[in-house]
Amino acid sequence: QVQLIESGGGLVQAGGFLRLSCAASGRTFNNAIMAWFRQAPGKEREFVAGMGRSSGNTYYPDSVKGRFTMSRDNAKNTVYLQMNSLKPEDTAVYYCAADFRLGGIITTASLYDFWGQGTQVTVSS
Repeated sequence: QVQLIESGGGLVQAGGFLRLSCAASGRTFNNAIMAWFRQAPGKEREFVAGMGRSSGNTYYPDSVKGRFTMSRDNAKNTVYLQMNSLKPEDTAVYYCAADFRLGGIITTASLYDFWGQGTQVTVSS
């Protein structure tokens, strides 16, 4: 059974940083497209970072580019999201997602097969 477990969320002041982790189990995730999404109350789930099967291939939307960095440790079956210069508008539940069938990084949430339970990130002004 595939499981993704996020951790590292919390409350931080604007300008601060957090590092989220997503530990995967049940399958070897170095063959998966991995991504981070977030969802704020009343809003749709939003793509914030993606990583291809090769750890050097990443993609970020303009809203987080230059502030967020995604990385992966295949030996630990874990991906990370380093979030710097956090803003109040970054407040959301952050989810880790994985898919083994996609050909590349996709920003559409519905195309990912596996999801974590989410971790809350709150940025105070």
